Amino acid sequence: MDSAAPYVSDQAASPVTGRILGLISSAVDTAGWLYGHWYLLALALAACWGAGEVVVRRLGARASAQRMALELVPNQHFNPSLEEIFRRGVQLARASTSMPWWAPRRAKSVQVRLRADGSSPLRYRIEGPAGGERLLSITPFGPNVTVSRARPITDKPRKHAVRAEFILRGKPTTPLRDVPLTPDPLQPLIDAVSDLRAELGDLAELRLDIQRAPKWALRARRLQLMGAARRSERREAQRAARWLRQDATSLEDSLAWHLQQQLSGRPASGAGRRLVMPPVPRRVEPAEALGKLADDDHLVRVQLLVMCASNTEGRARARLGQLQAALDVFGGRSRWAMRGWRLGPWRLGADHWPTRRGFERRWRLGHCQPPRANWVRLEELTGLLKPPTAHCRLPLLAGDLPTFSFGAPELLLQGIYRSPDGRERLVATYAEETLFEVGVGKAGGGKTERALAQAIGWAHAGGGLLFLDPHRDSWPRATTFLAHPSLMQRIALIDLNGLGPNPQVSSWNPLGMHQGQAAHEVVEAVTDAYASALGWDDASAPRAITILTAALAVLVAANEAACRAGRREDQATLFHVRALLTDARFRDLALAAVTERLDEETRSWWDVVFPTLPTDAFAVVLNPIARLAANPVTRAFLGQPIGVYNIRAAMDNRMIVWVCPGGNGPTDRLLTALLARDLLRAVRSRRDTREEQRVLFRSYFDELITLTGAAPETIAAMFEDFRKYKCQVHGMTQLLARLPTPVRLSLLQNASTLATTAGSKSAIAPITDEWGDNPSSDQVATMDRFAHYASMNISGRRIGPIQLQGPHLDEVFATQARPQKVRALEQAAHANAGALPLSQLNDRVANQLSRVAAFLADHAPASTTAVRLSKEKEYV
Repeated sequence: MDSAAPYVSDQAASPVTGRILGLISSAVDTAGWLYGHWYLLALALAACWGAGEVVVRRLGARASAQRMALELVPNQHFNPSLEEIFRRGVQLARASTSMPWWAPRRAKSVQVRLRADGSSPLRYRIEGPAGGERLLSITPFGPNVTVSRARPITDKPRKHAVRAEFILRGKPTTPLRDVPLTPDPLQPLIDAVSDLRAELGDLAELRLDIQRAPKWALRARRLQLMGAARRSERREAQRAARWLRQDATSLEDSLAWHLQQQLSGRPASGAGRRLVMPPVPRRVEPAEALGKLADDDHLVRVQLLVMCASNTEGRARARLGQLQAALDVFGGRSRWAMRGWRLGPWRLGADHWPTRRGFERRWRLGHCQPPRANWVRLEELTGLLKPPTAHCRLPLLAGDLPTFSFGAPELLLQGIYRSPDGRERLVATYAEETLFEVGVGKAGGGKTERALAQAIGWAHAGGGLLFLDPHRDSWPRATTFLAHPSLMQRIALIDLNGLGPNPQVSSWNPLGMHQGQAAHEVVEAVTDAYASALGWDDASAPRAITILTAALAVLVAANEAACRAGRREDQATLFHVRALLTDARFRDLALAAVTERLDEETRSWWDVVFPTLPTDAFAVVLNPIARLAANPVTRAFLGQPIGVYNIRAAMDNRMIVWVCPGGNGPTDRLLTALLARDLLRAVRSRRDTREEQRVLFRSYFDELITLTGAAPETIAAMFEDFRKYKCQVHGMTQLLARLPTPVRLSLLQNASTLATTAGSKSAIAPITDEWGDNPSSDQVATMDRFAHYASMNISGRRIGPIQLQGPHLDEVFATQARPQKVRALEQAAHANAGALPLSQLNDRVANQLSRVAAFLADHAPASTTAVRLSKEKEYV
């Protein structure tokens, strides 16, 4: 019985063993069949992979159709902190997962697009899932960045395009270089596209895709790095052991070793050799081996794609080289390098088969399929997670500041801009929005030359202007370029310098009513001009203002009556104020002739108050008039009954009026005040014209210090009111600090263009303060002659300050110079201004009082005339 037991066990085990052996045999047969038909297995695997890839691509394309785009536009004060930028990076990483559950991993990303296409120095866009729009729209940057929904960009095909994908090279666990925020990390990229020319079809775009790291991929990467680190340590240990054995062997085989053995009496046998202990491999620390991949926090995968295009061969590839150099700024032990292989002069990369189609698909759909080495922490991307900051120098593109075109009525010449690539172009602002301009700088710095270039360009474009120059230097400088037959009929010269033996002088009657002015406006303008030039106000000189106002009211009423009667040549002038106040006969005639035209208050003043005034009360009013009359030029200019000078008509008819007062003395300041106040009155009178029918008119004021000394409140009012009536002002001065406070405040508040040449730091500090000391007064003070820093308004936003070279007339308008026609221009300018010989005008002034008296006598009531004659007989 005992001997039969093993037999029974063998019989029971035989079916199990058979089955195991059968399975093994089947597996071996199957493996052999697969080995013999490996291509079928490969085809099956390829079919499965292909089907899966098709499904993933379709789902990815469907998910990409639900993406949205935001454009971020920073202002000039955008200066974020590291914490704000880091929080923005956290938002981007979180928003990358705001996709439907079925969306593949490659579609779950947020894309930062840095684009230069000529519309702006560098457009900054964020594209991501539509579900993350609310999260991405609210940035930690505050009001210094404007976020708006962006439309899709459709590019026209370019003839030449190059593509590149950048991957991280170097030690994969080390971070990129920590680039400081000052200067802006984006500055190298902006410099790389600063010479981009949109007219040549140039385009450069960099796209950074950010994707949250999947846990399994991170663990796999860590295992790979830890394994590599352990293998590296084992290799180092083996290398060290090998060197130790070699050192020991070399020592024992040396002559010194054998000599030592003989002297010590020990045999040099193999048993006496040293025992060498090989080094043990050092323990690998995860923090050291994994580096930036040791922690899960804020770790993302990135994909960096770049494309450059142009219609000119070679420009796109050169641009790519510039961008590659710009990305080197971020490199340290880890750096951005172009993906691909180089074979001599050829490079195989994203531009060639087989990777080009994959690049274009990712570029078109916004998919993120980064290389396995592209792991970064958000802190490494600080420079790319925000738009350009205040520490970034932005180039001036053609779209930012228009290029000046001669004869274009919508443009105003500003200067010569030199682009980063060395090209120069004339730049301009739009005339409609260049309301007020201020030019500051030392004498001879080029501010007047710049204003002349702008005025000449504006005149040739058909615009009207007034150039008020107390020194007259601008007129002979401009005549060479204005001596065109098409302009001669529009130019008028009011020259009060009295040059030559018998100069020609125009005429103006501030009290004249032949041009249809309102009587009260004329009285107000002359009185205010007097008060402004002489420093009168209601507290210091109330009686003088009252006397002058009452006298002007009578004379203006008389002139109004003369014009109604068709006797315009019998109008009174400013010099007849003396006769009205001191000549009883003339006063009686005047009051009798116009008493019905005066209001009750004025008549009562003449009847009740005037007789009580002492004789010396008139001196303060008559002395300035006497000074005007003492100068033959001003006497001829202001003493004519029918003045030709009419600035309102000049505005409406696009005239080019050059006014050159005789100087800057007390008498000249009074005349300048009269002209300035009349200009203010004329501009305000345009309220009778509909806004769309008002013709744009420009006023150029050279030497604002002289002009504001005569009429500070008037000049200040111009900078405040002229915009409403389409009259613009360009003021020039050497020292802004010397201008009266109201004028200076109005200038700086309303200036559309602010420009300065070189000068002392104290003189230009008020301008650089308006620019936030960027550039500083030190930089501006050391500029070359004729160079300017200027800030301008273009399409509602400020451009600059930028450095410009002042235009020189002989260079900019060389083709417009007509020196042989200057004499004809001067004759036409005098003729248009109604200028006559000085002696002839003064003869007319001498006889004008009798003409006015005769008119008043003809229009005075008969009873008044009889009573006056009887009183004269009794007096005799």
